[in-house]
Amino acid sequence: MDPSSAPKVNIVIPNWNGMRFLPSCLNSIERQTYSSVEITIVDNGSNDGSQGYLRKKYPQVRLITLPENLGFSSAVNAGITSCDAPYVFLLNNDTELSKNCLHQLLTAADELPEYDFFSPKILSFHNRTIIDGAGDTYLRGGGGYRLGAMEEDCAVYNRPGPVFGACAGAGLYRRILFDRIGFFDEDFFAYLEDVDLNLRINRFGSRGYYVPAARVYHIGSATSGSKINPFTVRLTARNSLFLLLKNYPVSLFIRFLPQIFIYQFFWFLFALKKQQALAYSRGIWQGLKAWKPMRKKYHGQLACQKVISMEKFAARLRDAEISTITSLMHRRQAAGKKNGMLQLYRTLFCR
Repeated sequence: MDPSSAPKVNIVIPNWNGMRFLPSCLNSIERQTYSSVEITIVDNGSNDGSQGYLRKKYPQVRLITLPENLGFSSAVNAGITSCDAPYVFLLNNDTELSKNCLHQLLTAADELPEYDFFSPKILSFHNRTIIDGAGDTYLRGGGGYRLGAMEEDCAVYNRPGPVFGACAGAGLYRRILFDRIGFFDEDFFAYLEDVDLNLRINRFGSRGYYVPAARVYHIGSATSGSKINPFTVRLTARNSLFLLLKNYPVSLFIRFLPQIFIYQFFWFLFALKKQQALAYSRGIWQGLKAWKPMRKKYHGQLACQKVISMEKFAARLRDAEISTITSLMHRRQAAGKKNGMLQLYRTLFCR
């Protein structure tokens, strides 16, 4: 193939029994004003006819089939490594793109070479004035957060600028980034795998940028069903510990111990309220059992990569948490709720 005609963007879409979502997603890609793309769908052993449907209705799509459901991480890794395009756009199947979404993201990427990933504004599919995520941040107790989640879209979220992380359900990455920091961790299977990637991105000194003019509309929890069920709670609880074990040195464990305790305590209370205490407990137990291989991965990351200083990394984590708390307070205030506990937390732990 003539290099000048090779696709500039590899759009990687993981799919598991999501045939009903594919037309809206793929048709929105076909309507893009930016056309130098290749679409790669990685099917995780679907049994709903997805593979036959794609071969018949969308023969231009490159289809990679896995023998069974190996999880989100394995699927996107297969898609990322299947193409040499300089950019990878990861996209959930239950999404729809605004017409100029890719154009806006690629324009930002061309104009801002110092940034390695680009996050669009993600809005609710069914109520397109409600934000699903305006870039990702982090809670030092072991959790990710999507800025603006469940808030009315407003001027606050129309400002482009640096962002801690991107949601892997809709994010543009320079392909070379994965060569530097590694791919998605397949031990996570699903949930928080993009938070782990965001932590590694920041640990290695890379940066991302939020592009609000690029819009994605997202249904949410389309594959797993309800956001709160034993499967999601168990994996989220387990993977929360994976995040800490994989990415924190002992010194940060000690420094962030109050934040870790507070986060995990309220996470447990939430699971208890939703009658998911058993699933939460199983997840924590599975996370603790994996502490040795996770710590081995931590040391492996440090051995093979040049990372920023621990103080700079800790400062990035603090700033991410401040962004999270600010967003949470904004959402609660708009709902007429008080922010006393969040204000106290910010005063005590975010100075």
